[in-house]
Amino acid sequence: MSSTSKVVLAAVAALALAMPALADDFGRPATPDEIALWDIDVRPDGRGLPPGSGTVVQGKQVFADNCAVCHGDNGVGGIKDRVAGGKGTLTSDAPVKTVGSYWPYATTLFDYIHRAMPYQAPGSLSADDTYAVAAYILNLNGILPSDGKLDRENLPAVVMPNREGFVPQPEFDPATLFKPR
Repeated sequence: MSSTSKVVLAAVAALALAMPALADDFGRPATPDEIALWDIDVRPDGRGLPPGSGTVVQGKQVFADNCAVCHGDNGVGGIKDRVAGGKGTLTSDAPVKTVGSYWPYATTLFDYIHRAMPYQAPGSLSADDTYAVAAYILNLNGILPSDGKLDRENLPAVVMPNREGFVPQPEFDPATLFKPR
């Protein structure tokens, strides 16, 4: 064993011995208010949606200010994935997977925008701005009318065109996935 390896091994051993003492002084349980800040997931049935609302008209401006640089004007033609169009292409040789053609739940759109967008500042949009952007994207896909408005009451009721496209196979058994051959 080289002298460098011996030094590294000794350092790791010393750190391992010190860990119980460090653990006593490291961290604390999170408070309910701190947990609430991170508990922002939204489920398909709408559980987890925050109060607020947004319209297609408002969303068009929020999209232009925060989203178009990556996703293109009208949700098409940007440097990142398009968010509009693709309807009827999933069974073709060149499927176009967008919010309108592929996503099964509108609540997933809200959840994703709220947690991960805009790319350069994830989570920076207010709940109202997120509802508005979701409304605008749904409008671009012909799912919500141009005078549409979304909130936590009506967003879960939006029926996406591919809602029935995700059907679990009844014979699926995770235990059989990694059977030895």
